[in-house]
Amino acid sequence: MEIIGWILVIASFIIAFVGTFYPIIPSVVFMLLGYILYGLFFSFNELTWLFWAIQILFVVLLFGADMAANAFGVKKFGGTKAGVWGSTIGLLFGPFVIPVAGIIIGPFLGAVIAELIVTREGFKQATKSGIGSLIGFLTSSVAKIVILTIMIVIFVFFI
Repeated sequence: MEIIGWILVIASFIIAFVGTFYPIIPSVVFMLLGYILYGLFFSFNELTWLFWAIQILFVVLLFGADMAANAFGVKKFGGTKAGVWGSTIGLLFGPFVIPVAGIIIGPFLGAVIAELIVTREGFKQATKSGIGSLIGFLTSSVAKIVILTIMIVIFVFFI
């Protein structure tokens, strides 16, 4: 049973990391699921209130970093709220419409199309917004990987 417990905990953590590139997979939920599975299979004694308080702070940081990086990338390149929304929609649907490449193409096209429809400022500006959304997505993914890694290190420290 111990081996099955560890397999499920580690699988949850791996899925959390996959969620950094496929935003339809909620990374935070799988990270927390890994902690809960550990508690159910082994013991919640090591996962003290301090552990949960620290993890909740990192969850808030994770959400904040994700949203800020995407918005910053679009706005830094002159995009508008429409570009941010288009990028987000493209990020969610891109991987389903264009498997594998859709994770990169989706946010770019979403931002470009949204900028063209809403602002009508021209293709050049819309393309700049799309590039910003792509940079924001990649920055967000790196930030999420770092934060998730820190969360796992804290988990290992407590157990």
